[in-house]
Amino acid sequence: MGLKPVVILTLGLFAASAGWAQDAPRQLTVIDPTNLPAQKIGKEDLLGVTVYDSPELTHTYRVMADGHIRLPMLKNTILVEGLLPDDVSILIADELKREQLLVDPFVTVTVAEYHSRPISVTGAVRAPVIFQAIGTVHLLDAIAKAGGPDPIAGPGGEIIVTRPNGDGGAQSIQRIPLRALYNGADESLNIKLTGGEEIRIPPADTIVVTGNVKTPGVYPVRESGTSTVLTAIGQAQGWGMYIPTRAYIYRYDQQGQRHEIEVPLKAIRKRKQPDVVLQAKDILYLPENPTAKNVDTAISAMTGLSVTAAAALIYTRKQ
Repeated sequence: MGLKPVVILTLGLFAASAGWAQDAPRQLTVIDPTNLPAQKIGKEDLLGVTVYDSPELTHTYRVMADGHIRLPMLKNTILVEGLLPDDVSILIADELKREQLLVDPFVTVTVAEYHSRPISVTGAVRAPVIFQAIGTVHLLDAIAKAGGPDPIAGPGGEIIVTRPNGDGGAQSIQRIPLRALYNGADESLNIKLTGGEEIRIPPADTIVVTGNVKTPGVYPVRESGTSTVLTAIGQAQGWGMYIPTRAYIYRYDQQGQRHEIEVPLKAIRKRKQPDVVLQAKDILYLPENPTAKNVDTAISAMTGLSVTAAAALIYTRKQ
């Protein structure tokens, strides 16, 4: 009894019977541990192709910018964008029969690489990343791929998710509270991602604490939106070699001019005067000794930048 040509489009290794009888049921065992989950195919995706008894069709095919693929010997390209692999297998089989290249082809299509479903995670994360949405991906999964939130995100920060709306119009924007997402009280905040999303965690408002403190550095403004001199010193692990009697706030106006505000730290500690509220981008300096006041030297030692450059850095990170 004659054999019919059989076409198999697949990725990876497979095992098949040596012959196909015309009146026998078709059976094919595909062993492919690297096969990706079946999702709708998009531009730039890579389809793996293996053709049984037709090595000239055995290849990988990249989906073109117009959403089509082109197979050798076929006169027409095949539109695959937006289809599942099984749907594409039917189209290819029909086209092979229509052009009378194979009598009764059997076609299987899988995806070797997805390139049409990028998700980007940027901003205040430890390792900004772009990856493909393969299988089921949720917002927490995406942030985890970026190493999690950076400390400069601040506990009261938010996540901005921008995604295409699907009809070519303006993108939709969703704002998700960072703390609420990680608390897990509202599972709906852990939204499902399908590809095309841009996820950004903006840096929190920050201040610089430097000079006579144990851990000079850049610190987020407290969740309430304000920090005071004493809370900022607490963020920097307290003062260093001695207890200062005064501190200085350096604040820049809209014109970039620096203003110095002397803080009566001793009076504040004794509760004779109220604590001073800091603003975002403030530089809080505690003198290194009871008589010296050299904020430029202190900040340069901490950041390698001048006071002006450090302030500009804080402003830039905020944007």
